Amino acid sequence: MIGLNMETDTAIDVSVVIPVYRTAGTIRALVERVLGVLEASGNRHEVVLVEDGSADDSWPAVLEVQHAHPGRITAVQLMRNYGQHNALMCGFRHCRGRYIVTLDDDGQNPPEEIPKLLKAIQQDNWDLVYGSYGHKKHQAWRNLGSRVVNAFYRSVFKTNVTITSFRMMRRELAASILTYSLNFTFIDGLLAWNTQRIGQIPVIHLPRQQGESSYTLGRLILLAFNLFTNFSLFPLQLASACGLAAAALGIVTALYYLAMYLSSNISVPGYASIIITVLVLGGVQLSALGIIGEYLGRLHLNVNRKPQYVERHCLISHQSSVITDQSSVIRRVG
Repeated sequence: MIGLNMETDTAIDVSVVIPVYRTAGTIRALVERVLGVLEASGNRHEVVLVEDGSADDSWPAVLEVQHAHPGRITAVQLMRNYGQHNALMCGFRHCRGRYIVTLDDDGQNPPEEIPKLLKAIQQDNWDLVYGSYGHKKHQAWRNLGSRVVNAFYRSVFKTNVTITSFRMMRRELAASILTYSLNFTFIDGLLAWNTQRIGQIPVIHLPRQQGESSYTLGRLILLAFNLFTNFSLFPLQLASACGLAAAALGIVTALYYLAMYLSSNISVPGYASIIITVLVLGGVQLSALGIIGEYLGRLHLNVNRKPQYVERHCLISHQSSVITDQSSVIRRVG
């Protein structure tokens, strides 16, 4: 299922996609704020909520929001936790708006900043615009992880843009990435593959309203690794460069000790040099094999068609005045 009907006479100006994970106590207030901002701006709108396999009562909370605002909320429940980027891909397939906003469910991205993104993308003719935070209200390790991901992103795509989860894109750009149906999804990389007209504007970043972020340091490292292995050959090239450097060092070391031997400056063959050589070359070889193994493992999982996501329930806001629970329909992507 590709989704995103590309008819130009769409009745929706702005679609807001919110992945929902363990925010049962705050999601309703957030959606109320989003709807209030969009109503005040005069834009025709919808909100797409994708519940990403939460262990709490997030799905009942999403249903309450959906029933409180008939015709404006699309609610999707996934079979398990597939991750934020896969949940966003699911949300994009249900969007109808000319512009699509992605918003975190923790309240750190103020919905009141959405008009800023809309004004910027229209005036500057961007395809994609990020809300850039002057000071992020995260813990130090989380900010460090985000800086690592951004450094990798800039290195791979040769840009100075800072990526964040608060972004707005044109409908055509979102449609262009929906052909990607594999599991190792990195939204920002897919978007950068399809356009160079990417901008950023400063927005406010607020403290988290409830609980802790589901993005652990391990998840951020995995996200950065997904970026490199999906969009760049740099790790393989780095492994090759390290191998060549180690081989060159070995040749130079061998020539040095040969000269020392011929000049009779070595009385007893050195044990340390042998051990160092074995460890250096062995470490380089194992690192290279590990990187190659990561690529092969991802190819193996993708060949086996590990799903990007599977929907358990889908409540479409615009089908009719009566919302129908399509719980009998399972959409498998990938």
